[in-house]
Amino acid sequence: MFDRFKRSYALVKASASVLRQDTHLLVFPLISGLASLAVVLCFALPMFGLSAFDGMSGQKAMLYSTGFAFYVVQYFVIFYFNVALVGATMMRLDGGAPTVRDGLNIANSRLGTIFGYAVIAATVGVILRAIQERLGFVGRIIVGLLGVGWTVATFLVVPVLVARNKGPIESIKDSAMLLKQTWGENVIGQVGMSAFFGLMFIALFLGGAGLLLLAAYSGSAVLIGLVVVAFVLLLLTGFLVQSALAGIYSAALYRYAANGEAGLGFDNGTLKAAFQPKA
Repeated sequence: MFDRFKRSYALVKASASVLRQDTHLLVFPLISGLASLAVVLCFALPMFGLSAFDGMSGQKAMLYSTGFAFYVVQYFVIFYFNVALVGATMMRLDGGAPTVRDGLNIANSRLGTIFGYAVIAATVGVILRAIQERLGFVGRIIVGLLGVGWTVATFLVVPVLVARNKGPIESIKDSAMLLKQTWGENVIGQVGMSAFFGLMFIALFLGGAGLLLLAAYSGSAVLIGLVVVAFVLLLLTGFLVQSALAGIYSAALYRYAANGEAGLGFDNGTLKAAFQPKA
């Protein structure tokens, strides 16, 4: 167990070393988050407006149609900036010096494929939601299992889109094939990275709560405000760093799965140990 944590830490550390060289990679998850928020706000009013049609024939169809459109637009935004991030990362792993414009140019060259994959992902999302609503508690269990399987199978879709420039269906197939070849049933790296940031956010919340209590005890409104602002900024920074590291890590894993080497900054031995299939 200790060796697994050591490998997970090593993978996060290697991803962080790439991010330190190109801190502007944080721009991609930042813009993605802002754009996603804008999408939510744009769809919020129409969704609330549909509540006025409760009980009317076709109301559920309208809800599903609006929900599907929301999923498509939201996934498109997320995938677009993920492609830009991973594209720039692959340039760095090849020894280049990517810019934000380089990443965006890569994403712009794959707009059709990104949209096609967003439609597929939205379709899966709507189907899973329908199953959950129809089957209740059992549906939530089924959706949870299917959701995990979908996430695992598509983990390398974005790097495949960047490196191979294939269509969305071919990219999903390649992603599933590469994952099966590389780590089999073992997903230590992905779980380890999530655990690492989970512990970090728990520590951040505990520390923030402690500081907020001290500030409240002092009775200073200015101090309380400063603590809240600092906590929010640290939390947002943590989410941005986690998103950037996840993209960097997926790019390195793809390179290792496809070529047997991850690129500059990553130890191939660590990757091999982390993702070897179970006996």
